[in-house]
Amino acid sequence: MAFDGSWKVDRNENYEKFMEKMGINVMKRKLALHDNLKLTIKQEGNKFIIKESCRFRNIDVVFELGVNFDYTLADGTELKGTWSLEGNKLTAKFTRVDNGKELIDICEVSGDELIQTYIYEGVEAKRFFKRE
Repeated sequence: MAFDGSWKVDRNENYEKFMEKMGINVMKRKLALHDNLKLTIKQEGNKFIIKESCRFRNIDVVFELGVNFDYTLADGTELKGTWSLEGNKLTAKFTRVDNGKELIDICEVSGDELIQTYIYEGVEAKRFFKRE
């Protein structure tokens, strides 16, 4: 599967503006910009197992395509939503529990990069990961 493997964040594009729009305070934004996030992804049919490790948290995330899923961001923001696989794009449509607003998360592999795109209230950010 294209997503399988270990990925380490390489660079960000508009990530701080996205976090600001999400309401994340300035200290947490600064930490997140230098989190050294590493993702280890394993796909088993419709099930994905993702190990997220960074400077301030290590968690295992398990979800199935099309099945409602609860997730808490590193800043404590709670989300509910589903993931789908559309062509080569893994797409999540989440709703924030606190305000009902939508957060879109799109992951796709392009060459040796995993590109994660976030869209929230008209602000788009990207995180680029290199395969390890």
